[in-house]
Amino acid sequence: SKDNLQGILYKETVMPTEFTLFCKSPHLFQFHEDGFLVLEHFFTTEECDSMRNQIQRIIAEMEVPPHCRTEFSTKEKEQLQAQGSSDYFLTSGDKIRFFFEKGVLDEKGNFLIPKEKSVSKIGHALHAYDPVFKQVTHSSKVQVSLTPHQDATFLYTEPLGRILGFWIALEDATQENGCLWFIPGSHTRGITRRMVRAASGSSTCVEFVGSDPAYDDNQFTPLPISKGGLILIHGEVVHKSEPNSSESSRHAFTFHVMEAKDTSWSKENWLQPTPELPFPSLYT
Repeated sequence: SKDNLQGILYKETVMPTEFTLFCKSPHLFQFHEDGFLVLEHFFTTEECDSMRNQIQRIIAEMEVPPHCRTEFSTKEKEQLQAQGSSDYFLTSGDKIRFFFEKGVLDEKGNFLIPKEKSVSKIGHALHAYDPVFKQVTHSSKVQVSLTPHQDATFLYTEPLGRILGFWIALEDATQENGCLWFIPGSHTRGITRRMVRAASGSSTCVEFVGSDPAYDDNQFTPLPISKGGLILIHGEVVHKSEPNSSESSRHAFTFHVMEAKDTSWSKENWLQPTPELPFPSLYT
């Protein structure tokens, strides 16, 4: 997650598909050992620039009514107050919607800074409706065969271990501008907290069940990565990012895939397929 005025996270819907994770043996071993894998220069500079330019066009045309403008956070209390009480967030699975950084809106929902610097996250259907991001998501490069949060907290499956995150650096990600940090090997410990849809009549749309253990900052390893690099993220590995303390932005495009065979997508997950947009197969 990000807490900076310039870092935009393009986060996408989970897409069930049958896939096996395949890399050369050292890469495969490293992924199973750590729960993540860095592949530098996976995408070209031109591909990254195309995605960034497309987002600038989308933001320029952005129209979000003030009452729908929601600050994005991964902190539990703030999530329940903002996304958790907002249909705008809960029904965003089959739409392109905008979520904003903390502190960029006044009490009436008006922007305090230029809108192009206010966006924290755009989701969750860029991969379905925008041709640039659809092309990247379904790229033959992505169709490879590879067997303080965890993605499975929000994207729960039975059995666990069926979710894989793709995190593409559209710009250099450094410790100063908010690169990802991981606890190596933490994907082997399961999950202790889930965000689920709340019962009808509740004061919020979602709620948390269970709690996360306290993580020592010394456990985390930073993963700086160059523009065009790809980080593969196991659904249960613990990871985070720090606030952007630099003058540079840190744009990224991220999506998740799920192995469909013998896997059940939890009906309690906040994100659900819709008749208008069922989860598409990666191999289309």
